[in-house]
Amino acid sequence: MSKKEIIEFGKRIIEIECQNLERVKENLGDSFAEAVETLKSLEGKVVITGMGKSGIIGRKIVGTFASIGISSIFLHPGDAVHGDLGVVSKNDVVLLISNSGETDELIRIVPSIKKIGAKIISITATTKSTLGQYSDIVIETGEITEADNFGIIPSSSTTTALVIGDALSLTIMNIKNIKKQDFAFFHPAGNLGKRLMLRVKDIMQTGENIPIVDENRTLIDGIKEINRKNLGFTLAINKNNCLTGIITDGDIRRLLAKDIDITKLKIKEVMIKNPKTIDEDILAVKAMEIMEKYEITALPIVDENKKIKGVVHLHDLLGKKEFGIEY
Repeated sequence: MSKKEIIEFGKRIIEIECQNLERVKENLGDSFAEAVETLKSLEGKVVITGMGKSGIIGRKIVGTFASIGISSIFLHPGDAVHGDLGVVSKNDVVLLISNSGETDELIRIVPSIKKIGAKIISITATTKSTLGQYSDIVIETGEITEADNFGIIPSSSTTTALVIGDALSLTIMNIKNIKKQDFAFFHPAGNLGKRLMLRVKDIMQTGENIPIVDENRTLIDGIKEINRKNLGFTLAINKNNCLTGIITDGDIRRLLAKDIDITKLKIKEVMIKNPKTIDEDILAVKAMEIMEKYEITALPIVDENKKIKGVVHLHDLLGKKEFGIEY
């Protein structure tokens, strides 16, 4: 095959899988919503099982559920019939993955799951399959066209199961209003998790990096300080160098919208007085909670005398520099 033919063949494989996903998307219906509601109100855990390539996909879905705080495990069907079925309880939901719905190893454990009393959700081609008939909820994919020349190698079917697993978990994540800090709690080794598990003092801006202006200076002086430090805000201090307020880009925009001559204004006339602050020994994840609660993106750190020690803002927490600051 020429290089061009190789590329075209690769594109054809991707196109076949995309076409399958498009059909599944169009046919997604009430059973998906029922599955989400069942998993969202789960009292036990999710037990996911599948053979071969479907089992590999199942393990990935387990990982996604766990990452948003939904207790889940993978159960190999072969191990299940040799004693491991004991991990399933009546409060659990068992998610079966099988394109055909006729996988012998899965069918063998269904009666026992039924006897235990756990609810069964299956991801399979049709409700008419054996697994489909014995499931409480069936997320029906319809007939899947595998992407290989012979139509037999799990490709489109495993991609479809993976995407449905993502759709289930991320929909539940949205319904439960799971936030970045919740996700970080379950990812302490990830980049975001590492940052949010640090103390505020470990990531706050200090010294010359802190934008500060005397409250008796003009607003123009405040704007110049905002431009110099390029953080989107400046803190205001009194003659004793104690924090008294904050001015943000957003405050300035709102003043300009009122058609006010800002050249005659002083900082103390327009600043937000007594801004929210945070202790330097508090976890960064708590700083994010406060920011979300009050819809702000900057928190000064002060000592017992209100002297400024530092400032932490959203892009410090997320490790990104492209965020603007809005208090």
